[in-house]
Amino acid sequence: MRKLTYFIACSIDGFIGDPEGDASAMVSLVDEEFFEFLKTEYPETLPTVGRRPLGLDHLPNKRFDTIIQGRASYDLALKDGITSPYAHLREFVASRTLGESPDPNVEIIADDLVGRVRALKAEDSAYDIYLCGGARLAGALVDEIDEMIIKTYPIVQGSGMPMLEAGFSITDFALESVRTFGNGVMVRTYSRKH
Repeated sequence: MRKLTYFIACSIDGFIGDPEGDASAMVSLVDEEFFEFLKTEYPETLPTVGRRPLGLDHLPNKRFDTIIQGRASYDLALKDGITSPYAHLREFVASRTLGESPDPNVEIIADDLVGRVRALKAEDSAYDIYLCGGARLAGALVDEIDEMIIKTYPIVQGSGMPMLEAGFSITDFALESVRTFGNGVMVRTYSRKH
């Protein structure tokens, strides 16, 4: 069984973006050291549009071969005319309103999201599934998340889009590792306790 991994960037106070989901304040903190880490450890999490101009298209996937993102996350690419933001992965977008996919590489999950994710997790693959966001999607899939990799940036937002939007319940995770960087970014990896 492969894992569903919520790989997400957030502020110190747990927000993944401003109230509309814009995370550009965090992107500006990606320095050479941290970018090298992302490129080396998680190259497939870099969007295709960024990989190509940086000459990184040749990098093989290390952890993930599939991505699931919500409609709001996908819309960030669509507004720039990008219909397949992670063309190097199998792409799924959870949306009840998008209708037909604008790209043959992107499959829309309109119904039975949990069932579809369970089927993806049951596939025979050496790679895990990258849950990209956003907050509502992560909240809907909180019971399916096996691992969280949280990139915490040294900023406080005060408000914004939370990491998860879900009803109150306690889910236990175990801290597996912590890595810190010179720019103040901290990457924590947690695994679901069973």
